[in-house]
Amino acid sequence: MKTWIALFLAAFVAGATAQSCPPCRTMKWANCDGSPCVCPLPVSENMTQTLDCDNLIPKCFLMGAEMYRARKGLSTRSGTKPTEDAIVDNDGIYDPICENSGRFKAKQCNHTQECWCVNSAGVRRTDKGDVNMKCDKLVETFWIRLQLTHLPVSGQVDATSLKTALGSAMNARYKFDASLLQDFQYDPTARMILADIKKPKGDRAIDLATTAYYMEKDVKALPLFTKQDNFTVPINGQNMLMDSILVYYVDEEPPTMTMRYLSGGIIAVIVVVVLAVVIGLLVLFFARKRLTKYNKAQQREMEPM
Repeated sequence: MKTWIALFLAAFVAGATAQSCPPCRTMKWANCDGSPCVCPLPVSENMTQTLDCDNLIPKCFLMGAEMYRARKGLSTRSGTKPTEDAIVDNDGIYDPICENSGRFKAKQCNHTQECWCVNSAGVRRTDKGDVNMKCDKLVETFWIRLQLTHLPVSGQVDATSLKTALGSAMNARYKFDASLLQDFQYDPTARMILADIKKPKGDRAIDLATTAYYMEKDVKALPLFTKQDNFTVPINGQNMLMDSILVYYVDEEPPTMTMRYLSGGIIAVIVVVVLAVVIGLLVLFFARKRLTKYNKAQQREMEPM
């Protein structure tokens, strides 16, 4: 009898301990358990990453978790591009290879025979090649431009006040250093915000890409946080809610994309356009030639007269 009571008490204590684990604030898909509490997150078929739930989770781990959940038929609700060298993440989400620190490997292949090089934000910055492709280093993204639009608000909004309010809101939600929010433009008619986030070149400690990724999910899809409240910017006694977001990435070195690996669809469009131009020129050439012959024939007929 005493044995049964001891086992019951042990099970009760274990259950109480498991229930005492708070949810992972910065990752809603993590299941926290154990004593002390551990918050693991599956990021691939054979890999589980232990999270630090007091900070934002590295973007590489987040993308891996989304791909894993998509393969398992679990909910993800993911959304489906400043300078000439700025690039947009047009390729969408893929299954990344991550360093133990959460940084992206310079070379990514999405478990296929087609590979490419990425920047520190995980965005493709080269043409695609085969598995023999060389990516010598991970080029750092030091500048991110956020292009945001917001839903209508009452009254006039001052650009300077909006910049301060946006920095404070990002600091509260993402632990973002508001001093990195530098150039700022606001068009009240279009309700458009252009915000440049920059860090010193050579800096490897500040992770701009993860903040931008969390913000994209907040605006485009559903928040990655356990608490599913919307990202809002408190200003003039009201909460400004964002409507859309576009993120541009500027690297310490220019990307090396060319037209060498155009997709079939783009090539088809180019071929059709070129053919249309050639046919148009030929039609114009023969029309003019025919008109010239007709004018000469008219002149000969009029000579005897």
